[in-house]
Parts: sequence; structure tokens; C-alpha cells
Amino acid sequence: MFDFVFSSAEYVTVGKLRALGVTTATRSAALPDVPTLSEFVPGYEAIGWFGISSPKKTPATIVEKLNNEINEGLVDPKLQARLAELGGSALTGSSAQFGKFVADETQKWATVVKFAGIKPE
Repeated sequence: MFDFVFSSAEYVTVGKLRALGVTTATRSAALPDVPTLSEFVPGYEAIGWFGISSPKKTPATIVEKLNNEINEGLVDPKLQARLAELGGSALTGSSAQFGKFVADETQKWATVVKFAGIKPE
């Protein structure tokens, strides 16, 4: 199965689950001995991510304020340490950068869906 590192790392470290690989571009700090899939399939990368968004017509000043406050929280060393323990990391940036990230991820997976001929059932 493909699972988030933060929900399965504990099972891997105590030997209740065997990880074959992680799908991120680099090895996970939480599971440093587990190879990346790109070590076997060059260029392979699939990440799980979470983001915060707002309704389309939210005023830019509110979006900027929220973005600044969230970014400030994400650089807190205690939060970063906890995320690392769970096998995650925080990415900070502008709302425009996040929008580009979402668009790029959407395009990447749209290409995969089209190539594979996947159709909704």
C-alpha cells in the first residue's frame, strides 16, 4: 500500500511493517534506511501534501495576513522537529507559490491519468 510516512513510520521502526520504499525524491528523515522509489525507477516522485486555502474572493489583505501568520508558525523549531519525527516537513511561501504548486501537481497527475487511460466509473 502507499501510505503517509507519519502514519506508518512507527510500525516500520518496530518491525511490524516492512517498507519497500518512500515515494519522495529524497529519503525520509524518519526512515533513513528505506530507499526512495526513484532509486529503482528514475524520476519517480509522488508526495502527499496538505495545504490551506480560502474562498476565491477572499480579500488579498486577508490572504496575505493568513499566509504570513501560517508561515511564521511553520518555521517554529518545535513544530519542525515534531513534523520531522512524524516523517514530514513544512513548506513555506507565498499564496502565489502555493497556487503554482497546486497547478503543477494537478497537471502532473492529469498527465498520468490521461496516459494510463483512467476513466471515472
